[in-house]
Amino acid sequence: MNSALFLDRDGVLNERLVGDYVKSPSELVPVLHLAETMALLSQFFSPIVVVTNQQGIGKGLMTEADLKRVHEALNAEATRLGGRIDGFYHCPHRSDAGCNCRKPGIGMALQAKADFPQIDFQNAWMVGDSVSDMDFAHNAGMHPVFIHGKEEDSEKIKSKTPEHTFENLAAFAQFVKVFWS
Repeated sequence: MNSALFLDRDGVLNERLVGDYVKSPSELVPVLHLAETMALLSQFFSPIVVVTNQQGIGKGLMTEADLKRVHEALNAEATRLGGRIDGFYHCPHRSDAGCNCRKPGIGMALQAKADFPQIDFQNAWMVGDSVSDMDFAHNAGMHPVFIHGKEEDSEKIKSKTPEHTFENLAAFAQFVKVFWS
């Protein structure tokens, strides 16, 4: 498969901390079956990248080094059974900064494309749990996939027309396996 896979982090790869940020590896709780799911997705997508808004850095609640440790721990679990994450991209800015790297802006997609020139946004998939993830996918011309979980976005998402909706990343991976094998 020549499709790139873009994944949101909180609520897709790890459990979201409602009203807080995952600031250290000790606060990181990978979603159920993450290692098996990433091993399966790695058979169908290349590259696989994480794109995540991390305004906790801009708010001074964590540092870039803290985020790097969180991503190293997440990557260790995601790759434990042969899966892979080829890159991590984040926006450290606060939501009021007006930057293009913060989703729904496509700055992180453009960074990934610079690192992986084979990415074709029209054949790429974005899996996320928020309206900003779906807007990011639409803005970059990707296929949007919505993961349930962010209660405040459940009603709003209907107007964003994701191509597919799943309960979790594992369900999306099973869909890919059945229909792309």
